[in-house]
This record gives sequence, C-alpha cells and structure tokens, in this order.
Amino acid sequence: MEQTDHITNDNLAEREAKPAMLRGWRRKCPNCGTGPMLKGYLTVRDTCEVCSEELHHHRADDGPSYVTILVCGHILAPIMMYVFETWRPDTLVLTVSFMIAFVALALYLLPRIKGVFVGLQWAKRMHGFGRDAAQSPAE
Repeated sequence: MEQTDHITNDNLAEREAKPAMLRGWRRKCPNCGTGPMLKGYLTVRDTCEVCSEELHHHRADDGPSYVTILVCGHILAPIMMYVFETWRPDTLVLTVSFMIAFVALALYLLPRIKGVFVGLQWAKRMHGFGRDAAQSPAE
C-alpha cells in the first residue's frame, strides 16, 4: 500500500505503550503526563487541559470493569482461603469483611485500570487516536 501525502511524520512515529499506560494508571493524559485524564470518577475528558490532546476517541466500554473484577478476585480469593484455613472465622464475618474489601479494592482500581486502557489505546492509535483530520475512517 502506498502512503498518502496527508499523513504526517508524527502519525508514523511509534508511541511507547508502557509510559502511556503508566500515565493512565496515574489518571493523567497519556500524551503529556501532567493534565488530568478524568473528570469526576470515570468520565474521560474530551481534551487534555494542558496539551490539548483529544481524548474523546477512547472506547474503554466494559473492559476496565471486567479486568477490575478479575484482578480483585485473583488478589482476594487466596487471601480469603488463607484466612479461612488459618483462623476459621464465622462465615458471616468472613463474607462481610471480604465483601467490603472487594468493593474498596474495586473502587480504587477501576479508574486506574480505565486510565491504562485509554493510555494503551492512545499509544497504539486505536479508535481514532492520532488519525489525521483529513484521513477518512476507512483508511
């Protein structure tokens, strides 16, 4: 395939995924790393307040929720088994305490994992990130 004239060198430059994902984990703009990515708890800003990078292209959808549940379950399930086998607490105490721990961990991780998803999409130029304005969506 032949490259067209309206694609700039910036669009061809490789973006590193790891720094963009780490910036997303900190809930910062994947481009500059200083501007806030989120407004509120989970709403991604349309543009970065610092570098004016467009962030509205993201398509995080349900991915961060699924990954958050997966991570929380894999962290807390072995701990719950250890606590149960070691101290044999009352079932109600064990259930309520681990439900509270699960919700707290999920609330902590969810916006960070969403930031990682947006950072990865930005780095890989997915869903319109880095697309030239003159370039059609079919290209």
